[in-house]
Amino acid sequence: MTAPDLAAAATVIDLAQQVVDAATKKLAAAGSIDDHQVLAYDLAHAASAVAIAKGLLDYGAKGDVEGRIACAFAADAVADLAGKVFGREDEFGIEAGALDGARSFIGTYKAAEFLAGITDPGPRHLDGDFEMVQDTFRRFADQKLAPIAEHIHRTNGDIPEEIIEGLAEMGAFGLSIPAEYGGYGEGGEGEYIGMVVSTEELSRGSLGAGGSLITRPEILARALIAGGTEEQKHEWLPKLAAAEVMNAVAVTEPDFGSDVAGVKVTATPTDGGWLLNGVKTWCTFGARADVLLVLARTDPDRTKGHRGLSMFIVPKDRGDSHGFELVQRAEGGAAGGGKMEGRPIDTIGYRGMHSYEIALEDWFVPEANLIGLEGGQGRGFYYQMAGFENGRLQTAARAIGVMQAAYEAARQYGQDRVVFGKPVGDYQLTQAKLGRMAMIIQASRQFSYVVSKLMAKGEGQAEASMVKAYVCKAAEWVTREAMQIHGGMGYAEEYDVSRYFVDARVLSIFEGADETLCIKVIAKKLVSEA
Repeated sequence: MTAPDLAAAATVIDLAQQVVDAATKKLAAAGSIDDHQVLAYDLAHAASAVAIAKGLLDYGAKGDVEGRIACAFAADAVADLAGKVFGREDEFGIEAGALDGARSFIGTYKAAEFLAGITDPGPRHLDGDFEMVQDTFRRFADQKLAPIAEHIHRTNGDIPEEIIEGLAEMGAFGLSIPAEYGGYGEGGEGEYIGMVVSTEELSRGSLGAGGSLITRPEILARALIAGGTEEQKHEWLPKLAAAEVMNAVAVTEPDFGSDVAGVKVTATPTDGGWLLNGVKTWCTFGARADVLLVLARTDPDRTKGHRGLSMFIVPKDRGDSHGFELVQRAEGGAAGGGKMEGRPIDTIGYRGMHSYEIALEDWFVPEANLIGLEGGQGRGFYYQMAGFENGRLQTAARAIGVMQAAYEAARQYGQDRVVFGKPVGDYQLTQAKLGRMAMIIQASRQFSYVVSKLMAKGEGQAEASMVKAYVCKAAEWVTREAMQIHGGMGYAEEYDVSRYFVDARVLSIFEGADETLCIKVIAKKLVSEA
């Protein structure tokens, strides 16, 4: 088999970067990004793949398998870019043939024979401590999550309390909460990498019942750390770390998804606190949650946009997962009679967490539960951004876990299923598909570690968006092909691979829809730095 050539990989990645830079300059000179959304979207995905390819070169230098994966990914990323620009050279601001220098490299490292030779995703190269984290959470996923994941999916069931209790005992809900507040976070890159590793392994067992579960407290915790008073931190963070309190996030509204500045839910001052009125949607885990993190408008002047928003910790009783209506009791300063109604939103996948449309009618929130108190008024948007700071990286980790599960299922089925006289996995097409899956998974995983290290230094926001954009879209291809390798049985619910496919579909939607993320975040960032 052809040996990896990292120097050649670096050269073609540089060629691709030149194309990305030229397209960025062309987009910057064109004026409004919204007038050129197709170019902005394609540019964002191309830039993301090139960034991952560049970040993979260090990994590729660690061994032969690693080098093969790095070269295969570089060829894949540049070939995809070449397909985007062919016939659109003027739109990208380049000359025809700008990528001709990559032709031979692509032909070598995207060849079926080369891909078929990548027989596993390769080593992670984690430090010993993180290997232990991986092993611990993988065992939990295998022993506790995998046996119930399909039942939860098929019945649209609830996450068993013993799963929550088990993860709490492992400290999973306190991974990003500082030790001084009862958690296990000690800052630095270890905190971010530990969260990525644990999230991947739990998502491999179940996206809905595992990987997404441990992200619930982190969003509220980071919002509190960013803007909460010391009293609020000491009140809520230890409870979140111990899973004494589980939270859900109520930010999105029926008319306002990624456009948070348009939020309509209002918080009106009243004796001892605030009254919330309005409707939130896609509030995941809203029934089981003990508190909601609610973004509401405290300034009635809507022209202030996001500057008129504040963030509240809203206590509630647990409700029925299939729909609930709560009436507030007259206690703790509440006059009583406030209503909260949760309507479940049935989904094709990502089951177990359950999402809701939640209507609030004069729901009382004590003034002590406004994050930051008086100083937090009008700062809710920024606290929300802090809360979701790590969300995109975590979503990428969830996608990696789902891809890994799908890959393992496809590889095993390929060994077991015999068609036309030999196992499905012995055919070149299957081998090439599995090789590309393995390459994508490891490239995604390694770049998530790179982003973790950047974020630990207060950097990497653009890279977090890039890894989310690339990996979540890639997960759709990986799970689709894993399903395809299963043939007709891939369409049967009795095989887990059908669940991986529908679960993967949500990943490009939540934590920033792919189009919004690419156009409003990644392309905008590229243009601002052009």
